[in-house]
Amino acid sequence: MFFDAGIFLAASGITTLELVEAAAVGLALYADSGKASAFIYVAAGVLVVLVPTILVGGLVSALPELYVRLFGGVLLLYFGLRLTRSARRSVVISKTTGFRSEAFEKGVMYTGFSVGAVEAFEAAIVLVGLLPENFASAGIGIMVGTVIVVISTYVLKTQVRKVKQANMKVVVAGLLLSFSTFWFGETVFPLLSEQQASDLVLIPLFAVFASSVYWFANRRVTAVHPGPKEQQ
Repeated sequence: MFFDAGIFLAASGITTLELVEAAAVGLALYADSGKASAFIYVAAGVLVVLVPTILVGGLVSALPELYVRLFGGVLLLYFGLRLTRSARRSVVISKTTGFRSEAFEKGVMYTGFSVGAVEAFEAAIVLVGLLPENFASAGIGIMVGTVIVVISTYVLKTQVRKVKQANMKVVVAGLLLSFSTFWFGETVFPLLSEQQASDLVLIPLFAVFASSVYWFANRRVTAVHPGPKEQQ
């Protein structure tokens, strides 16, 4: 069989699903930092996993899934909490001393690499089973799914830059904490990763974390009034 529609749809579907989640983090990082390198970090993480998956799928499937998710979860939790505090600082600065652009946490950009790698790994778990069945159909599916995500991300990137810096940090922190909790959940309860609709849990998780971070960042700020200037 030269082309298997089922294999193609499965490969393109899982690729699109997982890479959309990575792209969402890339968009949020880009919106806050204004640096296109945000996408480079995420793309590098994806390529590090997907290229070996396509070339030598068996080796990728041999990686310890538990440790991959656990490492990614710890990293995202750490930077998610740091960015939560950063969002609070942005709000305080804007309400007291006036708006001042803060240097973006470089470490969070490295987290983009982790997100790209783990999400690609999630896709690879399925792809390593599809590639041996029909390499051409699965390969085309991976490429189509990737193109869909890239085009969608390009279209959206001009819109996210309009969001205020503090609010964008809330979005990024919410995403990182949501992914961290999700991956910890899959580590503790492996059966969750086998459920087809498990990724839908990210929606309520994001709603909860984004709301919590927004509340924390926008708590009442006591204005600081400058004292009288000393006479010369």
